[in-house]
Amino acid sequence: MDGVEQTNESWRILIVEDDERLAELTREYLEGNGLTVALETHGGKAVERIRQEQPDLVVLDLMLPGEDGLSICRRARPFYPGPIIMLTARTDDLDQVLGLEMGADDYIGKPVQPRVLLARIRALLRRVTENSSAAAEEGSGEEPVRLQFNDLIVDRSMREAWLNDDSIDLTSAEFDLLWLLASNAGRVLSREEIFTALRGIEYDGQDRSIDVRVSRIRPKIGDDPIHPRRIKTVRSKGYLFVKEA
Repeated sequence: MDGVEQTNESWRILIVEDDERLAELTREYLEGNGLTVALETHGGKAVERIRQEQPDLVVLDLMLPGEDGLSICRRARPFYPGPIIMLTARTDDLDQVLGLEMGADDYIGKPVQPRVLLARIRALLRRVTENSSAAAEEGSGEEPVRLQFNDLIVDRSMREAWLNDDSIDLTSAEFDLLWLLASNAGRVLSREEIFTALRGIEYDGQDRSIDVRVSRIRPKIGDDPIHPRRIKTVRSKGYLFVKEA
């Protein structure tokens, strides 16, 4: 059994999975590693469960009776800020891209290895904890909590961004990526660096989640998707946030 971390004691996970045997086995493994796990097997009930329970993280299957995972993710996002991990038995990149566009933070292909799922859950929840700690330490002077680039403002303590004083609608994962790029303005970040910083695991060279999120962030911050000036793609290297775009 993996070692139980002190911070795991308060983490509550909701698993939405119609395969009851798989869901129970997954719950047993996660609870054996210090997490508190609730199950929902019907897609039609998932959105209300998320709304009422506000778990720390949701593990969401793609194919569900009553309502599919993509629809659940899209409908839950306006009121649920926590991480969502999408499970998919398909290998089609389109499902993964759609999941990210609906607001999922990560996805894992089936069959799911419990150790991999646990590692992804811990990585996402650590990120949330670290962001909360950074907000609590505002004013310490160690790291900036607000960055401004002309008409764009990004505030880490509030986890919000504004363009021309208008609030920008960003998912949690999109904000984390924007902050990472903006706080490293003027420096090219490789996909490997970004992937490791945001997800806590090594980049496999094939994952498209970073590219999808960059493409979604660009128009939201007033960047030209075709000829970007603020977040530039540096061929064969990564992404560059331009200080004076």
